[in-house]
Order: sequence, then structure tokens, then C-alpha cells
Amino acid sequence: MSKFGELIDLNVPVLLDFYAEWNEQSSLMHPILRDVAAALGDKGKIIKIDVDKNKELAQALRVKGLPTLMIYKNGEMVWRQSGEQDANTLITLLNDYL
Repeated sequence: MSKFGELIDLNVPVLLDFYAEWNEQSSLMHPILRDVAAALGDKGKIIKIDVDKNKELAQALRVKGLPTLMIYKNGEMVWRQSGEQDANTLITLLNDYL
């Protein structure tokens, strides 16, 4: 968990994508997140977290539905949503926290 703290304690927005390879909605988010990353550049960070490989973290954050997306800034969660999101919505949200 200490590594998680280091990942989210940045002064740029960090978008976490909790996903599973077997989950169809999660798979649909992969190209969308690539577009978001390209638009964001170095102004933010996107981190994909496989819930099957990070069960403790997923349980600690009460991740139930997939995909679950969270935005952290300076170690604080500022936004959270389960289900698919479109690239424009995510880019707008992340820009709000720059």
C-alpha cells in the first residue's frame, strides 16, 4: 500500500483505472484511455490497476463494478465513477484538476 501512496501523492491529477482482463467494459476503456493519455501529455498520469493482481487494494478502495475510474490529486480522491466514460469527459475532468 505504501507504493500506492507514492503513486497518488502527486501535484498533477492521477487517473486510476481499475480493470480486469476478462471484463468487456474494461477492455473497451483501453483505447479511450490511450486517447486521454495522449491529450494529457505530461500534465497528468494514468495508471491501470488489474483488480485480479491487486485484490487488497481493490477491496480497500471498495471497487465493486468494473471499470472503476478514480482521479487523485495530492493524495486525495477528487472524483470516482464506475462504468465506461468517454475520452472528452475524462479529459475535461482531468483539466479541471490541473
